Amino acid sequence: MKMTGAKAIVESLKREGVDTIFGIPGGQVLPLFDALYDAPFRFILTGHEQGAAHMADGYARATGKVGVCIATSGPGATNLVTGIATAYMDSAPMVALTGQVTRKMIGNDAFQEAPITEITKAITKHNFLVQDARELPEIIKSAFYIASSGRPGPVLIDLPKDVQTEEIEFKYPEKLNLNYKPVLKGHIGQIKKACELIHTAKRPVLYIGGGVIISGASELVYKLAEKIKTPVTMTLLGLGGFPSSHPLSLDMLGMHGTRYANYAVMEADLIIAIGARFDDRVTGKIDSFAPHAKVIHIDIDPTSISKSIDVDVPIVGDAKEVLKDLIANVKAPDTADWLKKINGWKKKYPLTYTKDNKLRPQYVIEEICDLTKNKAIITTEVGQNQMWAAQFYKYSLPRTFLSSGGLGTMGYGFPAAIGAKMGCPDKIVFDIAGDGSIQMNIQELITAVAYKVPVKVAILNNCYLGMVRQWQELFYKRRYSASDLKRNPDFVKIAEAYGALGIRVDKKKDVRSALQKAIKSPLPVFIDFVIEREENVSPIVPPGEALDQMIGGMA
Repeated sequence: MKMTGAKAIVESLKREGVDTIFGIPGGQVLPLFDALYDAPFRFILTGHEQGAAHMADGYARATGKVGVCIATSGPGATNLVTGIATAYMDSAPMVALTGQVTRKMIGNDAFQEAPITEITKAITKHNFLVQDARELPEIIKSAFYIASSGRPGPVLIDLPKDVQTEEIEFKYPEKLNLNYKPVLKGHIGQIKKACELIHTAKRPVLYIGGGVIISGASELVYKLAEKIKTPVTMTLLGLGGFPSSHPLSLDMLGMHGTRYANYAVMEADLIIAIGARFDDRVTGKIDSFAPHAKVIHIDIDPTSISKSIDVDVPIVGDAKEVLKDLIANVKAPDTADWLKKINGWKKKYPLTYTKDNKLRPQYVIEEICDLTKNKAIITTEVGQNQMWAAQFYKYSLPRTFLSSGGLGTMGYGFPAAIGAKMGCPDKIVFDIAGDGSIQMNIQELITAVAYKVPVKVAILNNCYLGMVRQWQELFYKRRYSASDLKRNPDFVKIAEAYGALGIRVDKKKDVRSALQKAIKSPLPVFIDFVIEREENVSPIVPPGEALDQMIGGMA
């Protein structure tokens, strides 16, 4: 088949099973958009390129498929950068297609030229600047394979305009000849060493991260935990990888984790880490982290092992494959006394908050959890809203908590919710937002309204950049520098101006009825919850302190 490069791109995307693409057209991708006019894809015109990248990310995390976004050259491409970096830090599979000036103009400071492959080199798994249209089918197949295999991540393909118009003989490759071949099966010798450590442990803890969800290993974590009677703690992105309601659940660990999770880690004699990377928000002061514990670390990314914490038994492989072998070989330790101690901590230090008639954010999230029977997809912005959503919504299923963990991107949650809802139309999707972060990508209301995507946004409105204010209260003598947002707009009127439903709630008694109205509405909904202004996220591990040095609050 003879066709232009642009049509070859469309045909290649069809071969990869793409059904939804997010983006904005521009001069250097017009040939591609002309080809998309007749394509079988659902193309979603977004309000901003950053929104397109976050939508592709949310779609990918909710479905497990590769998310796809498109932008033109120059500012269009650079507007994708924050979304690409977010996906890279959190291992979300994404392919970003960017327009570029014609090949002979590259490097001449042409109109809307930017060296996007150089700019994104450090935040993509790989990127391509296409110099020959005949290479397009192989490059696209390679991009999807790289993005979705091993530790997933974003891949960028930069498309000069004349490459899109060049005519080629189209042939899609059946196989790829790449040096990149991730190890899936764990070394059986290392797995047996891990089994020996588990069998002799007295105080083991399973510590699971986002890799468990990415690999589809949640059920196997459940089987392992039940077989070896070991408590399970989760990272922020590991939430949903093990049911919060299970008696062995310790919920989240780390800076804003539960006291019982952090105490368990600090007293453990064995940490079994699966698909987690020991990031600084989890470990606190590194040289004080789990001081009595040997460490087993299972991860598909060999560069993550022993990067932050010295590991006694490293196992490189896919979590699902490794866990199958581990469960088949492991013998259960005696953890009765350990579980008794942990249950004592759970009773003494429950995760709670002041129960009164004031409108508190934790109550809002508990009501969302109850009304959705803890089966909704929850996305978040970043800050206090993110931590309250992590603490007080009880996740029972994988791929139901989507948040910017590594990069901490304000403005992620709303477009990610739109992407997630488009990928999972039968799910209720809520974005738990702050009044500061919702304004980062508020223009995507037009996307939600135009495409009839009925996402629900719970704005926890305290007229502050909440987490900034909390840190200023605790560590900067209440000097609230540039964190007061009394200038906030009327979020109800903004929602209505875009054609969405806006609801304001300033009394606790009205929370449930407002949520019920929002869930029933066929429209996108903004609910402006006017919460207590100086409510804090508790507990908190101060920066630079050990996990057991938590301060503040009720847990």
